[in-house]
Amino acid sequence: MKLRAFAPIAVLVLLCLMIAVFSPNFLSVSNAIRILNAAAIPMVLVMGATFVILMGSIDLSVEGVVSLTAVVTASLVQNNLTSADLGYWAVPIAMLAGGAIGAVNGATHVLMRIPSFMATLGIGFVCLGISTAALGGFPVRIADREFRNITLGRTFDIPHGVYIALAAVIVAYIIQQRTRLGRWVYAIGTDETTARQSGVPVERTRILVFALAGIFSGLAGALAAAQLGQGHGLIASGRLFTTVTAVVVGGTALSGGVGSVLNSVVGVLIVVVLTNGMVLMGVPPFVQQGVQGLLIIVAVSLALDRRLLSVVK
Repeated sequence: MKLRAFAPIAVLVLLCLMIAVFSPNFLSVSNAIRILNAAAIPMVLVMGATFVILMGSIDLSVEGVVSLTAVVTASLVQNNLTSADLGYWAVPIAMLAGGAIGAVNGATHVLMRIPSFMATLGIGFVCLGISTAALGGFPVRIADREFRNITLGRTFDIPHGVYIALAAVIVAYIIQQRTRLGRWVYAIGTDETTARQSGVPVERTRILVFALAGIFSGLAGALAAAQLGQGHGLIASGRLFTTVTAVVVGGTALSGGVGSVLNSVVGVLIVVVLTNGMVLMGVPPFVQQGVQGLLIIVAVSLALDRRLLSVVK
């Protein structure tokens, strides 16, 4: 195995050591739990995004889907605007809603032959518009404290959201390693023409993968609503950048066919640890954004072998 495959883990370890030198509080148990809690929702999001990127496509509807499913979740439990009270059932409903939006993403991309970045970007904006217009710009506040324990409750002092994120990683890993869908994703990302000639149902696989990404985004939307105690149009602000950055920093190639969901786990930890470390060291927010932007450029330059590309597009 190439040494490049271990680069993300090496970066994570070195990053932790560097931050620990400047801020001893970084190595405390309470801060470790804080990092895991901050990584929970991004971890769920990157599970779906990884499959899409492994396929050689990209999903830019993340913020829209999370926003809309968070509003759906908040509207289906005890809140300040409606009389609905479906309790925990709101979570699978949000996941189904996310899956439906993801299927629309895939169908728009495949059937209408629109590039994935454009199809998903447009649908993402539609979702953001719906979630904002449906509430008139006001948030839906969750009054059900038991529902909020989905993320805020703790077992062994670890937030429940972390356990849910771990379950999402396990499910994604099983899909990647043990199912035909996982094998088809790699085949399409490596060489779509060869995959098609080998009998891989390319169009159907693409739609299924976008639907799968939507399901994970729907779960993330439900977790965000439970964590923040509300649903509104701007609840997912910044999630897209974090998601794509984490996948790429973890070593999954934007060109497709290279990477895994475990790579993305490392990528999320790198992004969250970097953010946490900068906060502990008192780095201004605008500088943090600049560092994160530089991080994704460096990650892409290291992960992509440009010698194999005749055209950079």
